[in-house]
Amino acid sequence: MRARVLCLVLALGAALTALGAGPAQAAGYRYWSFWQSSGGKWTYATEGPATARPSDGSVNGFRFSVSEDSGDSAQPRKAPDFDVICGGTPPKDGMKRIALVIDSGTPADAPAGETPPAARSACAQVGKDATSAEALASVAKPLRYNSEALLCAISGYPKSGCGEQVAAKPEPSASAATSASAANSRSDDDEGGPSVGLIAGIAAVAVLGTAAVWQSRRRRG
Repeated sequence: MRARVLCLVLALGAALTALGAGPAQAAGYRYWSFWQSSGGKWTYATEGPATARPSDGSVNGFRFSVSEDSGDSAQPRKAPDFDVICGGTPPKDGMKRIALVIDSGTPADAPAGETPPAARSACAQVGKDATSAEALASVAKPLRYNSEALLCAISGYPKSGCGEQVAAKPEPSASAATSASAANSRSDDDEGGPSVGLIAGIAAVAVLGTAAVWQSRRRRG
């Protein structure tokens, strides 16, 4: 008998959890990520632009976004195509050409009150020993760095902040999403009343609770 009561209580708890909010999404960070071309694809750079020294014909990318870490960081949305970006820039002795893709991201990633500039590309022609940061500075000033040499802004965007953490937001549970969908698809006759899914959920919780109390009293009797 005790086992039956325990099962009912556990079922009641599961039902309450299903009606509640889902787990919180992981917090992310808002920053400029640095990318390099590899086989015609973007690869997350293993060093910062201030120390990377790309060779002639390289493509570097920069993307502003909110991400948890490098594993889920958003790539630049333009393909790393050197010929398309630098094809119209003739080579010079003692110089190298670096194709740059600068993607300021989406409005959803932008700090409050700011609008991301349109994505663009540019061909930087710099000295043979120039770093990626120097190539970027030649076409996208002003740049802003923090005390730890983290790239904070390109062409003045964003105006403030540098790698700040973005607060996590609760993720709606599957049952909540289903209830919302059902509410949106209600007929005109049901408009203004509670959704069928919500009523069914509340009824199920009530039945489970009543059954648990009845089983407990029966066991004591």
